[in-house]
Amino acid sequence: MKVGLFFGSFNPIHVGHLIIANVMHESTDCTEIWFVVSPQNPFKPLNSLAHEFDRYDMAMAATSEDCFLKVSDVEFRMPRPSYTIDTLVLLAEKNPDIEFQLIMGSDNLHTFHKWKNHEQILENYGLLVYPRPKAKSDRFLDHPNVRLIEAPLLDISATFIRRYIKTGKSLKYLLPEGVINVIKAKKLYDI
Repeated sequence: MKVGLFFGSFNPIHVGHLIIANVMHESTDCTEIWFVVSPQNPFKPLNSLAHEFDRYDMAMAATSEDCFLKVSDVEFRMPRPSYTIDTLVLLAEKNPDIEFQLIMGSDNLHTFHKWKNHEQILENYGLLVYPRPKAKSDRFLDHPNVRLIEAPLLDISATFIRRYIKTGKSLKYLLPEGVINVIKAKKLYDI
């Protein structure tokens, strides 16, 4: 079985994430897509994040109706900040029958060389890359284990959504209803 791993803060998870996950499922040989909720991204400040369990609950609410979408909290029990390679190695050890591939936006290719053990990620797992608006680099796209997947150019950000929440604007079509319900119930993002 092949599984695409979509790492992120998901602060909150939104329709852009779900569209990309669906495209990856439909356009690759991945039978499942796992959203790996990162408690602390080494490139993002911790104080800007909702609690990891709240972000996990939002991801669960967003994916509850699709059997090919899963949510993983594997990084919650790992040292922080979490590094993708460490998570990939752990998941591969726990699931030897699964071939994992990393899903990432083309904008991340620009700094991918700064990731811990990026060469090992390329050689042992490979990348499924979706286009991002204003991506600065096509670095690594010629690598045999990097595959560019045609997908809609989406410029939806969690930062934009959090600003919308704070100003009381409608979240319709930006977030799944289940995610909106979690945000309201837990009073996240100063709602």
